[in-house]
Amino acid sequence: MSTHIVAAAVPAWLRAGLCACWLLLAGAAIAQPDAQSRAVSADWHFRLLPGDDQAAAHPQAGAWAKASVPGTVHTDLFANGVIPDPYVGAPEAGLQWIGLADWEYLGRFDVDAATLARPHAELVFEGLDTFAEVELNGQPLLKADNSHRTWRVRVDGRLKASGNELRVVFRSPIRTLLPKVQAMPHKIAGNYPSPYGDEPKDAMVGNFVRKPGYHFGWDWGPRYVTAGIWRPIRLESWDALRITDLAVRTDALDEGQARLAVLVEVEAVRAASADVEIEVLDPEGRRVDLLRRKAALAAGVQPVTVDVVLPRPRRWWPVGYGEQARYTFRATVKAKGGQARGERRTGLRTVELKRDVDADGQGQGFAFVINGVPVFGKGANVIPFDAFPPRADAKRLRVALTAARDANMNMLRNWGGGYYEDDVFFEIADELGLLIWQDFMFGGGMQPGYDPAFRANVVAEARDNIRRLRHHPSIVLWCGNNEEETAWKDWGHRKQLVAADPVFADKVWQGYVALFGQDLRQVVGEQGLGVPYWSSSPSNDLDEKANDSRKGDKHYWDVWAGSKPVQAYLDETPRFMSEFGLQAWPDMRTIASFARPEEQAVDSPVIKAHQKFLAGEGNTRLSLYIEREYGKPRDFAGFVYLSRVMQADGIELAALHHRASRPYTMGSLYWQLNDVWPGASWSSVDFHGRWKPLNFHARRFFAPLAVAALRKEGVTRLSLLSDRTAPTDAEWRLRVMDFDGRVLKERRQPATLAALAATPAGEFTDAELLGGADPARTVAVFDLITGGQAVSRGLVYFTAPKQLRLPVPRIQTELAASGDGYRLTLRSPVFVRALWLEFGDLDATVSDNALDLLPGEAVTLQLHSRADADALRKALTLQSLADAMSAPAP
Repeated sequence: MSTHIVAAAVPAWLRAGLCACWLLLAGAAIAQPDAQSRAVSADWHFRLLPGDDQAAAHPQAGAWAKASVPGTVHTDLFANGVIPDPYVGAPEAGLQWIGLADWEYLGRFDVDAATLARPHAELVFEGLDTFAEVELNGQPLLKADNSHRTWRVRVDGRLKASGNELRVVFRSPIRTLLPKVQAMPHKIAGNYPSPYGDEPKDAMVGNFVRKPGYHFGWDWGPRYVTAGIWRPIRLESWDALRITDLAVRTDALDEGQARLAVLVEVEAVRAASADVEIEVLDPEGRRVDLLRRKAALAAGVQPVTVDVVLPRPRRWWPVGYGEQARYTFRATVKAKGGQARGERRTGLRTVELKRDVDADGQGQGFAFVINGVPVFGKGANVIPFDAFPPRADAKRLRVALTAARDANMNMLRNWGGGYYEDDVFFEIADELGLLIWQDFMFGGGMQPGYDPAFRANVVAEARDNIRRLRHHPSIVLWCGNNEEETAWKDWGHRKQLVAADPVFADKVWQGYVALFGQDLRQVVGEQGLGVPYWSSSPSNDLDEKANDSRKGDKHYWDVWAGSKPVQAYLDETPRFMSEFGLQAWPDMRTIASFARPEEQAVDSPVIKAHQKFLAGEGNTRLSLYIEREYGKPRDFAGFVYLSRVMQADGIELAALHHRASRPYTMGSLYWQLNDVWPGASWSSVDFHGRWKPLNFHARRFFAPLAVAALRKEGVTRLSLLSDRTAPTDAEWRLRVMDFDGRVLKERRQPATLAALAATPAGEFTDAELLGGADPARTVAVFDLITGGQAVSRGLVYFTAPKQLRLPVPRIQTELAASGDGYRLTLRSPVFVRALWLEFGDLDATVSDNALDLLPGEAVTLQLHSRADADALRKALTLQSLADAMSAPAP
């Protein structure tokens, strides 16, 4: 079909005059009085492209219907009642036709007289997913082939006052690429094959297209190969001058002085002499400097650099190390015929990836140093926040990132199989003090780096996104990809390809090295303002071994994917653990959002559809881990509860081991913080923003001061952990007690916690701790005390949870008004393990959860809810380990 729009193709209701408006782009970094950047907002409509192969089977999709921009085909179809909710029930298999179809979007807009009067105009498409053909007023405008790029097209003289029409046709990425992939005599490795027959399992296209990889399905999310105008369209217009970029480079920084270079990129229509002015505002908005200089502008785009020296600068620090101060830099360029202004807010900090070689020459460290201070990375990996990116709004991002900060995390890794997050994600990270490890968008498999056009496309993508995001102080690493080097070296594909075609195999690897070892490294070096580059995760930056515990960063999946018991975490001591994880289900309220009560069973089709590990059979692996440690659940609710307890306990064990191994180990990022949809996954915060037990545990095991009491082979090793930059006076207390509260042994000892360190405090054998007591009814309690208050607690058990002789819980609760919420006090005369509080369908948040109650000890929580006290009392349910699992054998 022709890509030129014809009058007959435009419906009468659209041609008669759509309601269109122009909205000023909120939060734009470049604001210019003689230029404008405005978001195109029109009454968009869409349909299945006439003549498409899917038209006969889905005629309802062929009629024009309202569309949202930004948006996606799937969400537009759902909003118009053409398809069911993609997240409820098990509709996934029946929706794969959408990814095989071509789609047409049409919008109409007017242009004000001032914009038309300017001699220069540019349409900016911030996100087209993915193979898009764009026409303006019936004439071809651009062809796009990269969802991650920003596409700019000059439209001088092509606009009119009213009735401008934009037509965008999206071609199916599967149908577009499949013939080329099938024609390859030998394939390169893809990721997850489709179980639905929409794409051959031996000819996957996902790694050939610059589109979010997770759209093709992952082991935590659905396969929805969507399309659409997923980010805003802007119209930029100007006269003789505009600022096209503004950045601040830190050349030197300490507590006494900051030496900065303000980089102003100016586009001038003609050569001219210009006055450049830089105003610097402190974090409170007060002017602290004003600099002026002359510049000789040539016609075209050029950089203008202004050096700035700030005495006693307020530096940006990760959370827990100092304030998150940010300065504002305003640039004004004046020349004959016009002026341009730009503004940029950023934080001042230095970042170093420290790679010291060990004294024996066998290992090499991996540590982030911020403003000269080595920071232990505590946190999690982040995946996309929705299967359909435009739905991940600022509110949802803030909920998840605040949950990370509130769990004492200081670092998040933006994983490479999704998309580069919106600016607001990084604004929130800047504000909260979260360090961001940013992958480029390569999630796995192998890329066709041997193709120069593919590589050039990726370089343009990288440049777009680095320049868009580089002013955020939260970004401390750009990483080439996720798991592609280790997949090639360790997962068998290289061996197979070498055996089949050694010349092609070498070509594939050399293309990989060119893309990830050279191209992306170069663009980060040129555009990244000093932020380090790392070629892959895990790796040692193209060293011989990719996933080495002695060098670089590590992904460890022998636990879970390899079925090893969680105790194996104590045998793995990496330099920086950037991935490890255990799966769990969200709570029953979240499960109820997609599964009816009769569908809530381990083997029901709906539950299996929301369990993506092992193609829906992941509950078998989950049951292995539950039953190995906790025994057989009594029912489905018990299965869900125990999955969450198992996850929290296991990740806590690993994270405390990593922290106790400092400074050999300098990071612990578990997989994963968030969810892309409601279902089983490795997340600690579910799709609806509800905390799993893991996030409550993380707040304790990532606390700035923490105790690590780790038992291995009958010996408990005690370490006192500190992220403080000065030594801390404290004491530790040991109590050994039975489950009825009788203290069998007690010991207190003063200690000084070294700054930024793990301080060993002792080793204790089981015999020493138990002294003949019943290991199935005894717990060792280690408390870290500062200022007379216990700030951290570690519990040590002497047998597997399923062997514990836990008493029947007898929990007393007291609810009373307190400030703008309630105070909830819990007591039990006997030991309670893994207590979980919930309030049914009421929205209520508690200050802590997933608790162990010691006999006779009162625990007071803060509770916030719009519900009244009586409703909360009636709704409150308490579940503990003794409730959920079968009784241990006598």
